This record gives sequence, C-alpha cells and structure tokens, in this order.
Amino acid sequence: MRLLICNGSPRGKGSNTALLLKHFTDGFSAYSENSFETAYLMRTKEHAAIAEKARRAQAVIIAFPLYADSMPGIVKEFIETLGAPPPKGRAKKQREFPPMGFIVQSGFPEAVHSRCVERYLEKLARRLNARYIGTVIKGGVEGIQDRPAYFNRRLFMAFRSLGRHFGVTKEFHPITMKKLAGLERFSAVSKFFFRLLATAGLFDSGWNKILKQNGAYERRFDRPYQP
Repeated sequence: MRLLICNGSPRGKGSNTALLLKHFTDGFSAYSENSFETAYLMRTKEHAAIAEKARRAQAVIIAFPLYADSMPGIVKEFIETLGAPPPKGRAKKQREFPPMGFIVQSGFPEAVHSRCVERYLEKLARRLNARYIGTVIKGGVEGIQDRPAYFNRRLFMAFRSLGRHFGVTKEFHPITMKKLAGLERFSAVSKFFFRLLATAGLFDSGWNKILKQNGAYERRFDRPYQP
C-alpha cells in the first residue's frame, strides 16, 4: 500500500502530531509491501504538489492538532487545494480521491471537543468522492514530549497497533479508536474537582512558563478586543 500522510501541525517535525505519527508508521511499516511518505502542510507553497501526490496515493491520512475546537489554518488551506479544479487537460475522473482517514489530537481530555470537526471531515471525504476511513480522536496530548517514557508507553503502543491494523486492512481498528478517544465527557463530580484545582492555579504552570519565555507574563490578563 502506498500511503500519503499529511502532517497538518504548524510545528512540523517537532510536533506532538509527528510523534504520534511516528509510532503509527512504525506499525504500518511492519509489512514490507507497505510504503509511506509524509508531507508537511506548514510548507504552504507545496500544497498543490502535495494534493497531486494525494490523488496518486492508494490511501491518504491527514493528521493535525485541534486549536480551540478548530483545525489549523494551513489544514483548511490545503483542503481548499484538494477541492480545486484539476489542471487543464486532466480528465474529470482524476478528481476522485483514494480512501481518506484523519487523526485529530488535542490537549482537551474530552473527546466531545473533536466531534464537530469529525463530522466535517466525514463530509469532506464524501464531497471529494473518497471513501471515508474514519477519524481517530485522541485528547490529552499536550505535554507528552515532556513526560517520562513509561507514561506514554500505552499511548504509543496503541498507535503502533493502529498502524499495523491499517497496514493490512486499510481501516482504523474500531476498538483501538474507541480506547484512544477515551471519555466523551467528564462526570459532574470530576468537573467539580477540576474547578477546585483550577482555582488553586495548578493548571497554569505550563502556560505561565510559555508566557514568561515570550515576555508576555505581565500581560496575561489583557483584553485587547474588549469594548
């Protein structure tokens, strides 16, 4: 199988998306007849060339992070390139696409945050006349690069397993997808304790570190768009 993977993270090779994809492709490559190429959508000038590769692949996976319930702009721009008319002289049938799957990761621990974009991606595949493979949802990903190796062991094993299954069937394993998605919503009790932790400022340390690195810590409560 010739697989094209499109990494839609603005952080490219250093992203959490790339880390998850590494383990997915490790599993996928366990079978010698499989091959893959990774394209980075942050290289916006290459979108037309990547779209052409997508049309020639046997399967396409687009993976990206979710930012405040939305996909990165570079992913939306690439999607518009996929839907652009074919070059002059190309037959209309070449606008048909190979099977398409998606991987959406985010820092949100609840799967519900990704459900709207999941519905959008299913509709996208249908409009491109491509078979919709499915959307893998994984929350709670932010910070995985700072965690000890043992903490991520199950996560990485799940992505390798997902890749192995995909390498044989060209499908995402439904049970693995369900496990990766985790909780759809937190219970009322869990939300109560999270509010207590948030009030104590225990969720702010990571963000404060980034703000300080960028000289913006003192302006963290600014409201530039407030009337």
